[in-house]
Amino acid sequence: MTNPTSEGRPRTLPGQEGTALSRSAARVVGVVIVVVISVAALLVRPSLVDASTGVGEASEGAASSSVMETGHTTDVTVKVDGMAFVPSSIEVPAGDRLQITFVNTGDQRHDLVFANGAESGAVAPGAQAVVDAGVVSEDLEGWCSLPGHRQMGMVLDVVAVGASSDEDAGADADASSVASADSGEGDMDHSSTATDSSVPTMAELAEAAENAEPYPADLSELDDSTEHSYTFTVTEGTEEVAAGVTRAVWTYNGTSPGPILHGRVGDTFHITLVNEGTMGHSIDFHAGELAPDEPMRTIEPGQSLEYTFTAGRSGVWMYHCSTMPMSSHIANGMFGAVVIEPDGLEEVDRSYVLIQSEMYLGADGEAADATKVAAGIPDVVAFNGRAFQYDAHPLTAKVGERVRMWVLDAGPNSPWSFHVVGTQFDTVWSEGAYSVYHGTSADGVTRGTTGAQVLSLQAAEGGFVEFVPSEAGHYAIVNHQMSLAEKGAHGVLEVLE
Repeated sequence: MTNPTSEGRPRTLPGQEGTALSRSAARVVGVVIVVVISVAALLVRPSLVDASTGVGEASEGAASSSVMETGHTTDVTVKVDGMAFVPSSIEVPAGDRLQITFVNTGDQRHDLVFANGAESGAVAPGAQAVVDAGVVSEDLEGWCSLPGHRQMGMVLDVVAVGASSDEDAGADADASSVASADSGEGDMDHSSTATDSSVPTMAELAEAAENAEPYPADLSELDDSTEHSYTFTVTEGTEEVAAGVTRAVWTYNGTSPGPILHGRVGDTFHITLVNEGTMGHSIDFHAGELAPDEPMRTIEPGQSLEYTFTAGRSGVWMYHCSTMPMSSHIANGMFGAVVIEPDGLEEVDRSYVLIQSEMYLGADGEAADATKVAAGIPDVVAFNGRAFQYDAHPLTAKVGERVRMWVLDAGPNSPWSFHVVGTQFDTVWSEGAYSVYHGTSADGVTRGTTGAQVLSLQAAEGGFVEFVPSEAGHYAIVNHQMSLAEKGAHGVLEVLE
């Protein structure tokens, strides 16, 4: 793939000049429509939640049906097993009031919300809450609203035994579903089912990259230290993907990717993980060899843990949040790299690190759409967390310099066919082994006439390539799976005389 323009930046296509304005106007119209629908839905069925007691209530509309109230209450206890409610289905006599004691027996916080507006609020592991789901006049669905949890199977079906299936009840349920769309937990709505976020164009992504500070791609130099100590603080916030389009991000130390660590075989890394988010998070370092039970466990907001590992083998090792669903936590920004150099690695003139990742945009300002994540078709693909940022802020080298690029595919889904346009790799090292080497290898064989055009990586795979540019110019860095390059997996190496 050649550079989108002679300057190495994506081109604004004919007819796109007014895209940002029309997109903004469409969002205003969309907001007005949502407000009108929400007000109409609230008139049909107001949502009532008693914040003072922590007991969620169903709206009064649940009782308005042809079913007569029995005056009886059905009490049920619901627990958590992995990513499922137990039981996952409840039968309730039509006309009974349903009261659920929700006991979180899982290893991370969950909630229980219903289509009629009743909800538990966030419940920490080992805690419980009582949910008043109201008088059951028809079948009712409940779910966990934290990102990705519903898609993983955390759904609770309430079956109204003896209820008649008339059209009016169905229409009432539809209105309730619209009204409940605005419900959320505190200041953060953890619902990830909305898919109305506009996907930015190439030109809009490029413009955003121009206006943002690039993630530093230079690999830090090594010193003589063999012990490395870091604090990784988990935070949650939002970032602008393009003008008028934002997404929720969950990060280590405020950036995605998180810090890039660098060391040698035998070095020991001491990590203090601090959770300052609103939900459970964790961390898994592929560079270490430890039983996951303790160091990789999910910790609650306000908690911390100590994670120590010794790098026993060289590699470009991924780290990431291992809290379920892992795909959502990675897609929301919780990943990074640990570069452990092979023994005897020679010095080079330039050393860069590039991590590919994917974005699956949900509603504006919200977390990744878990349904899109499961489908594996990303909206945006990025190097080091932002699409096209190294087009806007090129990496640099000089003619005749040896350039090493460490690369890691963080996923969570898409492969990476790593290619630098205009070069041939004279050295390729992937997942612990050389396939191409520019000098005399350990077995005494000279391999200076072999080369490679791509380094192919699946999710979580990593390696490095080396090459020596012979002419000044702009060399595009791409994922040669071209549809992904066009979604943002594209940069530029600017080679100077």
